[in-house]
Amino acid sequence: MSKFNLKELGLKDNTIKEFESLYEGMYLGRVVCEQKNYYKVITEKGVISAKVSGKIMYNACSIASYPAVGDWVAMDRDEDAQGEAIIHGTLERYSKFSRKTVGPKDDEQIIAVNIDTVFITMSLNNNFNLRRLERYISTAWESEAEPVVLLTKADLCEDLEEKLLEVSKVAIGVDILVVSSLTNEGIDKVKEYITNGKTVAFIGSSGVGKSTLINKFLGYEKMKVSEIRESDGKGRHTTTYRELIVIPQGGVVIDTPGMRELPIMDIEDGIESAFRDIEELTIQCKFGNCTHDGEPGCAVKEAISKGVISEERYKSYIKLKKEAEFMAKKEKTKKLKESKKGRIKKSGKKDFVEII
Repeated sequence: MSKFNLKELGLKDNTIKEFESLYEGMYLGRVVCEQKNYYKVITEKGVISAKVSGKIMYNACSIASYPAVGDWVAMDRDEDAQGEAIIHGTLERYSKFSRKTVGPKDDEQIIAVNIDTVFITMSLNNNFNLRRLERYISTAWESEAEPVVLLTKADLCEDLEEKLLEVSKVAIGVDILVVSSLTNEGIDKVKEYITNGKTVAFIGSSGVGKSTLINKFLGYEKMKVSEIRESDGKGRHTTTYRELIVIPQGGVVIDTPGMRELPIMDIEDGIESAFRDIEELTIQCKFGNCTHDGEPGCAVKEAISKGVISEERYKSYIKLKKEAEFMAKKEKTKKLKESKKGRIKKSGKKDFVEII
């Protein structure tokens, strides 16, 4: 008898079809957490330990090639009583929230995959930052999941209406929810997104109350959260790894460590969605190649002068566009180098390189 119904945990028909066509005789599971290439995977029979096959390790060209939290994977078993399961493949992802790794390397770091909704969690006290929010919204749109802005710690905010107005000007086309874990304000609204078959991820800086909210949905304190510090309004609990958590009432959530920064990948489409107000203005400029830097008939500069959009929002838009363009060029160069790499083949006593 099955312990878990995988469809209730987010399994979709397309994933089932792909699995049945490619992995006959294997078992399906979903990655719950990953630490140093060791995995916990949930199957119909429960949560088991697993590791990736040697073939996956050999073929992996980056850390993004490995299974991530939220992935559906094909394994050689669905219980680990006789040893760890071996992951032989990862099913196609329908959404992916990722960032560039922090530091000089240009590797992609996957935060969560196969998510239906991204809760961009920002507190209404010291963490409040509109420019950071624009960055998160752009990345969320690029992920193919639905972004929702979650404003936490409403009980600590003295100018709620003003902050809501500010957020509404940058979160265009995005639902905005205001919550307080202390007073339970807005908790029921958040629960409406977490239902059978749906997966939501909580993304945001450290100390904004993501784990506290998840405890609310679970009905017990899975993550220990200490009292809020008066100095910065943060709880002393910090999530240290990504984890998929099954909610008793239905659905799953992915808790993620707080991010101090969000370096972006090539997210040009996501930026266009997040800044659709500016994108629409550029079409109205007198000249098609307008740089919005002094040309006559510039609709963008006119909107800024009239206060329709702020100078800060426009600068944020330009900054993100440049970052995305830079990463797009880096990715193109990387793929070009990979395409020119030779493949060594044996031919009698001699080896030769075939350019592919």
